[in-house]
Amino acid sequence: MSYAAAMLLPGPGLWLRHTHALPLGPLIRLPVCAAPCLLSLVLFSAGLQVPVRELGRVARRPSALLAGLALHLAIPLLVIPLVAFLLHRTPDTDGGSGLVTAMILIVTMPVAAGATVWTGKGDGDQPTMVGLVLASTLLSPLTTPLAIQLLAPLLSGGYAESLTTSLRTVGGGFTLDGVVLPCAAGILVRIALPPAWTGRAMHAVTPAALAGSLLLTYVNASGALGSFIAQPRPLLVSAALTVAALVCLLSFGLGRSAARLLRLEPPAAASLTLACGMNNSSASAVLITAALPDKPHLLLPVLAYGLLQKTAANRVVRAQARRPACASSPG
Repeated sequence: MSYAAAMLLPGPGLWLRHTHALPLGPLIRLPVCAAPCLLSLVLFSAGLQVPVRELGRVARRPSALLAGLALHLAIPLLVIPLVAFLLHRTPDTDGGSGLVTAMILIVTMPVAAGATVWTGKGDGDQPTMVGLVLASTLLSPLTTPLAIQLLAPLLSGGYAESLTTSLRTVGGGFTLDGVVLPCAAGILVRIALPPAWTGRAMHAVTPAALAGSLLLTYVNASGALGSFIAQPRPLLVSAALTVAALVCLLSFGLGRSAARLLRLEPPAAASLTLACGMNNSSASAVLITAALPDKPHLLLPVLAYGLLQKTAANRVVRAQARRPACASSPG
């Protein structure tokens, strides 16, 4: 519905993408941009729902956590060069550097906080998943700029310079201010509040965060789909879907293969697979909007990946849900 609204009525979303002055008095105006504020609300809600006290179990058996974190950090260096190699063989004038840029800004983001929801639906290892979300988020101010810097030489056609600009934005504190601090604030509030108050806070914040997530999706989609309606580019849409699907397939596939190689228990294996494939695509879209406002077409593969990773997560969850029944049947 958010995507359809962005296609049919992109005007309000395009207006919300810009910074506006909020009057706080006769002489004071506070510059406000909707997308970072909505992202902070979503991440604060995610932090508020993190069962921090369950992390003690991870400390006793940290193998899945360490393997998942190492693989999540390594996937950009494994997947992006392959995708860039394939795209350089296409007739695209810049060798698909625009699509590669978007994919870099997706796979270098921390594990999506929503992965904890999918883990719960599939009876996965929730403490391990919570640990992966927290660890990747806390490390992102260091790991995201480093990965971007290592992958920038794969780009051409001016995209390397654009990615370097985004690197300066990241280094200036995007992942710290826009990702780590809101999530950490939600966790601290949960720790500080009594259990009865925590339930009330979640009942108030969670619906607001859901509405904020839908509005953020609409705002991000307006930037990409609005310009597409004005100037249709079916080939670009097809390429964005294809590349996003390839990266999503490789990421989930590497996670599943690693889980089998490590012979993890099914719940931990499901959590590892989800952590490898689910990245914070909302943060990627906000970063592209902030750092590369002149390239709204880069949002197309981000939007595609956001849908595809949820589809893939649903398959992981369904497979995990069917496993007990299969295990209990004779033969």
